[in-house]
Amino acid sequence: MMIDKVAKLTIDDKPSIDLPIHEATYGPELIDVAALGKHNFFTYDPGFISTASCKSAITYIDGDKGILLHRGYPIDQLAKKTDFLTTAYLLLKGELPNSTQQQDFKKTITSHVSPPAIIEQTLQGFAKGAHPMAMLISLLGALAGYYHPIKIRDAAERKQAIEQLIGYMPTLVAMTYQHYLGNKINTPREGLDYASQFMYLLFDDTRANNPTLNKAIDRILILHADHEQNASTSTVRLAGSTLANPYACIAAGTAALWGTAHGGANEAVIKMLTEIKDEKNIEEYIARAKDPNSNFRLMGFGHRVYKNYDPRATVMKQTCDEVLNELGTPDDPLFRIAMQLEKIALEDEYFIQRKLYPNVDFYSGIILRAIGIPTALFTSIFALARTVGWLAQWSEMLDDNDFKIGRPRQWYTGPTERDI
Repeated sequence: MMIDKVAKLTIDDKPSIDLPIHEATYGPELIDVAALGKHNFFTYDPGFISTASCKSAITYIDGDKGILLHRGYPIDQLAKKTDFLTTAYLLLKGELPNSTQQQDFKKTITSHVSPPAIIEQTLQGFAKGAHPMAMLISLLGALAGYYHPIKIRDAAERKQAIEQLIGYMPTLVAMTYQHYLGNKINTPREGLDYASQFMYLLFDDTRANNPTLNKAIDRILILHADHEQNASTSTVRLAGSTLANPYACIAAGTAALWGTAHGGANEAVIKMLTEIKDEKNIEEYIARAKDPNSNFRLMGFGHRVYKNYDPRATVMKQTCDEVLNELGTPDDPLFRIAMQLEKIALEDEYFIQRKLYPNVDFYSGIILRAIGIPTALFTSIFALARTVGWLAQWSEMLDDNDFKIGRPRQWYTGPTERDI
């Protein structure tokens, strides 16, 4: 890698340390601090606010400008002009497929719709009503045991594991949903596309044949497919850096996604709307959201990365309107509360100054609830979508010439050596 610029770090009267400065395709320049350890210094950056842990060519986000690109393509174009498996191909392989590649990829993925029988046996060990995310993590762990060992340095074995994981995930999520409800597990049907198959596995009724609802699910999957180095993606990369089984790496990412501060945000949106209960209570809750002494937060507004309107939210809002009109439920009390909150957030100076715009979680939660999916399954659907991004990031990491096992340093604050 060409080094064009160097930062010089001077500490007390010691000789200065040269730190290479690398230029990114987009975004800030990066000061390479890898050599600091040789000089007996570490950097301290809680939450990795200013630290790049890897190089990646998959996703670029500019939160200040509200930009999200996958391999250079804007997310709104992908959501409107492609389907989920086409976007998956792009994330994994770097370019959009031609018609033959697209057809072959979809055929391969949908051929992996039925996981091994051991999976249903594993599922039976859970009580009815167990949280679907807990079940999903366990099923992925069971697959790690079934497909072990995997030679992840072997291109063919890695490719097969990626294709199997993407193909199995809709079925795994649907199985946890049916077990959660105590229902019989549906058998996959041949000839269905990815989103339609998932809808059929969830609902063996007219919803599975509704183009508007299937399109909404497909868009939700696209909009959640990858989001750069977030907590769950970083977890997958860290687990993968140990050369762990890919199914175990995706299980680790799923566990990280489960937290309400990450993948559980759209579930929290519905809980918040339910708590508000009635439009007449909105003013009270808005006042609580503005009160610095209140613990109440408006869920689904603002984002750690985006300091502008979340570009995914624009597409999700349009999809939300389409679904509510299709189902004839725009007058549902919860939806009326949601739309009033959205209006306030876009017009109230308090929210505008703090850039607390509705994000993708706000609208996706409303869509999933309208379709009839329980809130307990929301994060599992997020995991289904994000599996593609996780696998693309995992595979990219393994091909990186700078690949090393993840081993962060620490700022030790405990006692000095002492005797018993």
